Amino acid sequence: MAKAVRIGIFGVGHLGKIHVKLLKEISGYTIVGFYDPDDKNANKAEEEFGIKRFDSAKKLIESCDAIDIVSPTTTHFEIAKDAIKKAKHIFIEKPLSSTVKEAKELVELVDEARIKAMVGHVERFNPALLSLNKKNMKPMFIEVHRLAEFNPRGTDVSVVLDLMIHDLDIILSLVKANVKKVSASGVAILSKSPDIANARIEFDNGCVANVTASRISVKSMRKMRIFQPGAYISMDFLKKKSDVFRIEDAPPSNTETNHFEIDLPDNSKKYITYETAEKKDVNAIQMELELFHKSIAQNKPVAVSVLEGYNAMHLAQQILDKINAQLVTPKPPKGGF
Repeated sequence: MAKAVRIGIFGVGHLGKIHVKLLKEISGYTIVGFYDPDDKNANKAEEEFGIKRFDSAKKLIESCDAIDIVSPTTTHFEIAKDAIKKAKHIFIEKPLSSTVKEAKELVELVDEARIKAMVGHVERFNPALLSLNKKNMKPMFIEVHRLAEFNPRGTDVSVVLDLMIHDLDIILSLVKANVKKVSASGVAILSKSPDIANARIEFDNGCVANVTASRISVKSMRKMRIFQPGAYISMDFLKKKSDVFRIEDAPPSNTETNHFEIDLPDNSKKYITYETAEKKDVNAIQMELELFHKSIAQNKPVAVSVLEGYNAMHLAQQILDKINAQLVTPKPPKGGF
């Protein structure tokens, strides 16, 4: 049996508590304790989970084999840096840090320390994406809408780093080409940074991604649509399912396969088959924490590396630079609309 990984948690707010609960359930982890300067959060965590509160970040790091960073983004860099220098494995929630410069330094530190460092891009483990297994995916046009109701909990960073970065990470994992051009616009409405943003990303291979993120929506939506030669794929990250439409020259041999035919101008026919991809019902956060443990225990590569986290941040920063170049914080008109 593999030796238990002694882990400490930084941050026991809403997401941190979810991590604590799952870490207690996952075989192979022993929770040493947590650090959170917020007394309200800390008292609730101590009462609910019966785990030790450390009064020093340094002491917690020294007492662990690995740390789980679920604290505000602005704290990620310093905590991760201190842990890496102590040769501790790190799991760090997205985004990797507050700035691209900090993210790049973390990539370099991890490479030098030869520790396991994984970024919590949880949507990589959403059943909607897992059900596709990335098989035969060659996107040429991607349309994304990630809309959420306003929640002050994420406003320490822009909507690009808070929400859009999920989709940027997924897009970069699917499109095997370099980014050629970025165009973007955004508006700050309720906070000091953009609350709604749209970006158009062009790749060297001709693929184009049109990505919209908003944290001021009336209702939530997390959809990605992928168009490629011979197929259209629709992913719904909220419903955790994907529909796949394929264009065929002949009707399906299986008469039970859902399909319909279309007439083309040259009097020929095409057949469109459609199916809902087989759903893999998993807890995404639990899965990523289990994979983190596996990477440590079996000395295997992590599922989402700090380099991938950096690449997503680098693209996010390009988008923010475009937005900030023209960003205006509008004032509500007098007398209403």
